[in-house]
Formats: sequence, structure tokens, C-alpha cells
Amino acid sequence: MSDDPDLTAQQSLTVTERDLDELAEQLSQWLSGQVGADAPPKITDLSKPSTGGMSSTTILFDAAWTANGVADGGSFVARMAPEDASFPVFQSYDLALQHQVMAGVAEASQVAVPPLRWLELDESFFGTPFFVMEKVEGRVPADNPPYVFFGWVFDATVEERAQIADATVEVIAQVHAIDDISRRFPALDGEGSALRRHFEAQRAWYNWALTDDGVEIPLIERTFAWLEAHWPAETGPEVLNWGDARPGNILFNGFTPAAVLDWEMATFGPRELDLGWVIFIHRFFQDIATRFDQPGLSDFLRRDAVVAKYEELTGHSVQNLDFYIIYAALRHAIVMARIKRRMIHFGEDTVPAELDDYVMHRLSLEALLDGTYEWD
Repeated sequence: MSDDPDLTAQQSLTVTERDLDELAEQLSQWLSGQVGADAPPKITDLSKPSTGGMSSTTILFDAAWTANGVADGGSFVARMAPEDASFPVFQSYDLALQHQVMAGVAEASQVAVPPLRWLELDESFFGTPFFVMEKVEGRVPADNPPYVFFGWVFDATVEERAQIADATVEVIAQVHAIDDISRRFPALDGEGSALRRHFEAQRAWYNWALTDDGVEIPLIERTFAWLEAHWPAETGPEVLNWGDARPGNILFNGFTPAAVLDWEMATFGPRELDLGWVIFIHRFFQDIATRFDQPGLSDFLRRDAVVAKYEELTGHSVQNLDFYIIYAALRHAIVMARIKRRMIHFGEDTVPAELDDYVMHRLSLEALLDGTYEWD
């Protein structure tokens, strides 16, 4: 195994090389046409979140303008598809579909989707599609560095963390309760089993992200084989899955969700897709903490508590959870391996001595496959 990085420190990650001053001028010109401004809107406080993900570029900004002599403005978030030069994490990034999913979820449920303002598919403005939402104030459980080390979630009481966990499961249940999903989200539909379509898409993504560049990772190959050998006989009804279901994609007002974010991985599939993901992603962070001889948050998002809360809310009996947790670990292995390849590309990391070390949670995934993983 290669030496472990200090994951208690914020990692420096290249997200975009866009010049912010130039971007502010472009935003002003574009926004002027959207709002019918009397003069170019004034763009201020433009920034890129330091703790955001790398699947897209997120830009925060304030804007003020007058239209027909009436003052207007607000605080906004622009989400842009990644530039080709940014060594993107995903092979394709469908901003229009993400916008459609968010609008559909907002229309069909009580999920706190940020208010959507504009969708721009004309790439001539910024070289990529983008959409703009109203900015929602709140605090988020941080990924970089992980919330299991310090911060407001770490400092909360056990009871307050239970509120965060329960609220996260409630969001998942609300998304799964949306009816008539084939009509509402036709672009996510397809022939045959949704789980099989999703699985084959992961294989295609792995090939694009890694093996096509000569990086074939034995542990990932082993996990694909394990999943095929343990494929569920029954998968239950297909529902809309949030896709990246976790508290790190929720803005909280106190301990109540104020905005539910990041819908680019939304998909149809069994309910357990989201449940396996939310359980595994916390374990990923918790395992990092214990590797550093830190206590982490062993009381948070416990597997049995997540299942109990979900079954209480929905009446659904959770099935084959081991399969879906390992499937989540596979999906995250591809994410982390691609991110490592990306960091190597930008000079932020070095090539590991062993191919399996492209997977940051290598030890956890190996234990899951061997049936020796230790749950608290």
C-alpha cells in the first residue's frame, strides 16, 4: 500500500481554470438578455466553492440590475458542465436532464429542491451548457476535509446527528415516493431491468475512465464479477433514485434540510440503490477516520438505523442490502480511481505502486468482498 495522505487537511483539487473576472463579465452580458436589464447587471461576490465536487463547475455570485427602472437582483448558483480540458470525472454530463429531474422532483414532491431560474443550452456563452438556481443559505456536512474529523456535524450531539440522519433518509423516501416516474422522467426510462441498465452503464464508464487508458484495476474487476455472481433474484419495484444520496448533498438550516443538491446521478432502480449508497459513503469517511486512529462518528448513519427509519417511513422491507452496499463501493471505487487519475494529470498526485491503490477504500472493499468487514 502507498503512504496514506493526510485526509484531515483540505485537498487542493483542480476544478476549473476559468478566470473569474472574465467569467463575471460574461455572466453580466448573458444575464442582461435574460432579465431585460436597462444596463449590464453588476456581478459581485463571484466565487468557486472550495469544498465542492468535481463532476461539474459550481459558481456562486450575486447580481443586481434594473429592468424598466425597477431594481432587482439576488444571490445565485450557476452549475456548468465540465470543460473537456478539465479531465472530467464522468464521460457525459447532461445539464438539461439534471435540470429536468430537479424541476420534476420539485413539482411532484416536498423535497427542498433549490428554485431554478434559467437553463442555457447555447454553448457560445461559456463553451458549455449551464443552469442557474437561486442560492439557498445553509450549511453542509463537508467532504473536504471529511465531516468525521471536525466541524458542525462532529460537534453536534448524538441526538442532533440522529436528526441529520433521519432527515436524509426522509429525503430519500420522499424521492422514492414520486409516482408515474416513466411519464415524469422519460429520459431515465429504457428497456428491460433498470438495475441491469445501470450496471452496464457502470461497466462502460469504468472502461472509458480507466481501462481505455490502460489502467485495469484488479479489485474493480473482482467486484464486477462478485456482483454478477450475487445478482438479486428479485429487485422489487423501480423508483426514482436520487443517485448521490447523502447528507453532504443537503444544505441544512439547523438540522432541517433547506436544499437538496446534486442530481446528476439520478436514475431509475430499486430503492436499495440509494440506501446502499448513503450507508456506504458514510462508512467510507468513517473508515478514513479509524485509519487515522480517530473516533469518527460511529453513531451516525448506522446501517441498522437507516434501514429501520426507511422501513418505518415507507413500509418497504429492505432486501439484498449487502449486494447494494458492495455495488455502492464499486461505483465509488470507479469515482475515486478516476479522480486519482485526474489528480495525477494535474500534478496533484503520483502514480501508485499497485493498481488496486487507485481505490482509496481498497481495504474496506476487500473486506466487504471477503465477508470480513467489521460493522460497528
